[in-house]
Formats: sequence, C-alpha cells, structure tokens
Amino acid sequence: MDIEDTARPLDGAGVSAFLRSLPARPALLGLGEARHFVEELGELRNEVFRHLVEHEGYRSFAIESDCLKGLLVDDYVTTGAGTLDDVMDRGFSHGFGASPANRGLVHWMRSYNQEHDERLRFFGFDGPLEYWAASPRQALTALYDLLDGPLPSTVVTREDLDALLGPDERWSNEATAMDPSHSIGRSSEAQRLRVIADDLVALLDTQAPGMSARDRESAALYGRTATGLLRYHHWMADASPARWTRLSALRDAMMAANLRAVAERGPALVFASNLHLQRAQSAMAFGDQRLRWWSAGAITAAHLGDRYAFLASAFGTTGDSAPPPDTVEGILSTLPWDHALVDAHRLAAAVARPAPRVSDDFAYFPLDPAQLDVIDGVVFLRRVAKPG
Repeated sequence: MDIEDTARPLDGAGVSAFLRSLPARPALLGLGEARHFVEELGELRNEVFRHLVEHEGYRSFAIESDCLKGLLVDDYVTTGAGTLDDVMDRGFSHGFGASPANRGLVHWMRSYNQEHDERLRFFGFDGPLEYWAASPRQALTALYDLLDGPLPSTVVTREDLDALLGPDERWSNEATAMDPSHSIGRSSEAQRLRVIADDLVALLDTQAPGMSARDRESAALYGRTATGLLRYHHWMADASPARWTRLSALRDAMMAANLRAVAERGPALVFASNLHLQRAQSAMAFGDQRLRWWSAGAITAAHLGDRYAFLASAFGTTGDSAPPPDTVEGILSTLPWDHALVDAHRLAAAVARPAPRVSDDFAYFPLDPAQLDVIDGVVFLRRVAKPG
C-alpha cells in the first residue's frame, strides 16, 4: 500500500469523510496534542471545530484546563458576561489563556452565539490542580449554596464548612508536590470534609428534580470536583511508593468523569495532550520508578465504546529538527500536503516496524508506533515552529 493511500488533506471534506468512516457517530472526538503551545496546531484545531459546528452539528468544545475556571469562559461565550481579556486571564489554567489560538477560539464562539439561537458551550475538563491541588472551598461551598436549605444538621452548617476548610493556603501549598508531610489531606478536618462532600452529593440526587437544568449541571460539576479534590489531597499525604501512580490515575479519572458529562450534551471536540486522550495505558519514568495508569481517554472509551474517537497529532520538522526517515513522522513527511489526516489503522498496515522518534524536547511526545492500532487517526503537520 502506498503511504499516500492512507491519508487525505486535512480540510473540511477530509474531516467529514473521516467521521463517516467510523463505526459510530462519536459523542466525543478527541484531538490530541503532541506538545502544548504549538500555535499551528491550535489554529488548525480552530478550523476543524468551525467545520464541525457548521457542518456536523457539534455544539461543545472541551479543553485540558481547570473545569471551574472554565465556567467563566462558558459564561462569556454563552451570555457575554465579562470581557475577553478577563476570561483569557482568569478562565484558563496551565498558562493556556496566553495562547493566541485559544483567544481566537473563544472570540469566535462568542461571535457565533450572538448570531445563533442554539448556543455553543465551552468546558474545561481538567481538575483544579497542577502537581499539587487547589482548596476544595470553591466546589464545596458552591455545591452547598445550590442545595435547597435548611440542610439537615447532621450534614453541616455553612459556618462549620468554612471552619473545617480553614485558610486556602493550607491546601494549595506547592511543597506538597514533593513532600507529603506538608499535605493536610489526611487530617481530621479533611476526613470530615470527605464525608460531608459525599453527603452533599447524595442530597443533590434527592433534590435534582426541583432544580433547573443549568443548576443541576453546575451542582454535578461542583460535586465531582469536591469529591475528586478531597480524594486527591488524601493521596497527596501518602508517603508510599504508590503515591504518584495513584495521583496520576486520580487526575485522569477526574478528567474522564468531566468528559462523560460533556458527552451527555451531544457531540463535542476535546483538545488535550495525546497522553491524556489516548486509549493505551500511560507510562512515565519518575525517579527510579516506572509509573503506569489508565488515561482519561482509555477510561472514557471504556464507558462510551465506539462513541469515543481519538485523533493523535504528530509533527514532522519541529524548528530545525527533522524526523529520521524510518520513523512514523519521517514517513508521513513524504506526503504531499502540509496538513494531513491519516487513517491510523491503514497506516499501521502500510508501514513495517517504524522506529520510534527520539526528541530532545522533554515537552514533545512523538508517536509511539506500537499504538497505531488503538488510534483512529493522525493529524499530521509537516512543519511547526518550536515553541519558545
């Protein structure tokens, strides 16, 4: 099979043809990043999303960013609340608000909603965490405030909740990332808060019929986030060798829970690292350990089956670094298009034992040739600038 027979130009027609080739219409279409902050990929993603909205009925976009911060962006996109500058500054985590491509996407989504009755929605689906984690205050108190009081005294009063939470700095201490002794995740207050969060989520289920659809959606998000953060903080305090494997798995499980909620709204484009969206088990060297856990994409696929589809991205020349010709990226660089959409299964059958690409950029993750059979497609960019 000629390598060109496995691919097509990456344009609207190519995207629609790819969707028609899948065994089922995906509720979630994942577009992975081989590296964060590659603007060429972000701009291409925006073009793909516009086509999906205008021709394939997509109405939601989800990104690997703080799910609570994302509420600010969604409010701006749907109602015009705030300003574009403000939501780019406060509505993203991990520095993603500084991306011109992300700014362009948010601006376009707001403009679209001003002209159409059926609104586009924006979602962050990561937890409020980096290697450390935020205070559960926002999620817990917001959930509490949405429930219909007075709540049973066996649950908690608002004053008790504030007292148990204490100063936010106790929770968000960055030193906990490397030293579990700094974490308060197994303190008596944290243990009590885990029980309270569970009780509040149970109360939400009992009160859901009397709530508006938007309040139910928000309360469910706050409940997932509160319980997920408290669970994460519990394991931040763990000193065993299993600590980082457990934390990595919990983060991806939080992502997956948020993605399943997004999927309930209908087809959505999801944008995140290849490592979070892949179906294969994730692996990472960490000191003298080799961590392994299931990614958000793998967990989501276990729930959605064929209604989850994954496009991994791959780059040819990055900056001045060209891929060796015997790697997947080197082989794809012979295609006649600058941007191509590749059928990963056909590619796996067409190439014989390609070598893995090795990069000196620790933030860039080349394609693993062994995973081609669990990827639906590859978005290939023949040349990108190396992020500064």
